[in-house]
Amino acid sequence: MSKEFDYDKVRHVTSVDQSDRKVPYNLRQSGPTKVEMLISTRVRKSPYWHLSMKAGCWRATVYNRIYHPRGYVKPEDGGAMVEYDAIVNHVTMWNVAVERQIQVKGPDAEKFVDYVITRDATKISPMRARYVILCNAYGGVLNDPILLRISEDEFWFSLSDSDIGMYLQGVNADGRFNVDINEIDVSPVQIQGPKSKALMKDLCGDQVDFDDMPFYGLASAKIGGRDVIISQSGFSGEAGYEIYLRDSTLYAEDMWNAVLDKGKAHNLMVIAPAHHRRIQAGILSWGQDLDQQHNPFQCNLGYQVSLSGKGEWKKKGDYVGKAALEKMGADLKAGKKPYKLQLVGLELGGKPIEEYAPDFWLISNEDGGDPVGFVTSPWYHPEKKQNIAMGYVPFDGTLNANGFPKGKLGTKYKIHLPDQYADNPGQPVDAVVVDIPFKESYNANTREVVKG
Repeated sequence: MSKEFDYDKVRHVTSVDQSDRKVPYNLRQSGPTKVEMLISTRVRKSPYWHLSMKAGCWRATVYNRIYHPRGYVKPEDGGAMVEYDAIVNHVTMWNVAVERQIQVKGPDAEKFVDYVITRDATKISPMRARYVILCNAYGGVLNDPILLRISEDEFWFSLSDSDIGMYLQGVNADGRFNVDINEIDVSPVQIQGPKSKALMKDLCGDQVDFDDMPFYGLASAKIGGRDVIISQSGFSGEAGYEIYLRDSTLYAEDMWNAVLDKGKAHNLMVIAPAHHRRIQAGILSWGQDLDQQHNPFQCNLGYQVSLSGKGEWKKKGDYVGKAALEKMGADLKAGKKPYKLQLVGLELGGKPIEEYAPDFWLISNEDGGDPVGFVTSPWYHPEKKQNIAMGYVPFDGTLNANGFPKGKLGTKYKIHLPDQYADNPGQPVDAVVVDIPFKESYNANTREVVKG
C-alpha cells in the first residue's frame, strides 16, 4: 500500500445520479497512480513512434489500440504549458497516427456513410471533410470522427478512440451495401498554430492554394516526395492542418523529416495533442467527455442530430439511432428531461491546473453537500488567469436559441479538487457555469452558429 494514499478509503460516489447509464463513470477518487506502462506487442506502434521518441516523447497512453505520445516537455522543464506556448504563438506538429483511417469505397459508399452518421452525407462534396458523429440504436455516441470525402465513391473515417472500424464492418456484414470497408495505411500528423499556413506553403509550394482553401477543405499533394491528403482542420481551435500520409509504414520518415526541415524557419515544435487548447475551444475528447452511453444532446452535440445544412435539421434519409434521437429532440422541446446530466462549461477557483486529471473530480451544489456531478476536462487558462473545465451537472432543461440543451449560465457549484490544487486543502473551490467555448476558435464550430 502506498504511504501517500490510503486505497482502503477509496469509495465510489453514489450521490451523482447516473441511473440512466448501464455502466456508470467510476467516481472513485484514487489520485495519480505511479505505475509504468508496459510496452509490448499486443498494442501497436504507429509508423511515427520512433520519430516521437527521437523528438523527446517521455510518456504515452493507448488510443485505438496504438501507443499515443502525450508529452514531450518534462515537468521540470515547464511541462505542458511550454507546449501550450508553442501552439498559441508559433507552430506545432503532433503524431496523431492513432487517428486511424477507415476507408469506405464502392458504388454504395455515400448511401452507407449516410446510414451510419447523423448528418446528411449527400451534402458533403468530394474533397471536403466534416466533423460527424455515429450513434447506436439507443442514441449513444459511438464515435465523433472527421469524415473525409476523397471522391464520389470513397470516404475515410478519421477516428477518435473506439473500435469503429470493426463496427462499420459489422453493420455491413450481410453485404447489403456494395462497399469495401477497411483500415488503410494512412497516418496523419497535425500542424497547428498561427504559423501553420506559412509552414504549409513552404512544404507544398504551388501544389495547394492555401489562401483559398476552405475550413475542412481537402487537397492532394506531395510532401517529402510522398503522397498526402491535406485537410484544413485540427483538434486545437488554432489555425491548422492535418497531413494524411499514404503508405505511411513505408514513408513515415520522408514526410516527418520534411516537416521538421521546413519547420525550423517557423520555430516548429513537436508536441503532444494540445489538451489545454482543445478544452478552451470546447472540443470533446471521446472516452473522457463522452462515450457510447451519452446521447448527443447532453454533450453539446445536439446540433449534429439530423443535420442537413447550416442551421437546418431536416435530414431525410434513415440512419442508425434516428428514431431514438429525434424522439429525444422532441421531448426536449416539449420541456421534458430525457437524461440526467448535462455537459457544461465551468470557471473555477484553485491553484493552476497544468496537468491531466487522474480522476473525474466531484462537483457539489453551491451548498457544498453530496456530489451531484463530475469534471471531465479541467485545465488552467493562462489568458483568463483562471481554471476552466468541462463537466457534467444535473440537467435543468435550459435550451439555447436553436433549441438545444446547454448549462444555465451563472449557476454556482463547488468542485472538490485534490489538495495540490485546492486553495485550502480539504475544502472545495467555487465554480460557475459559463459558455463554451472559453476561447474563440480560428474557425467557428457549427455548434456556435445561431439560426437566424
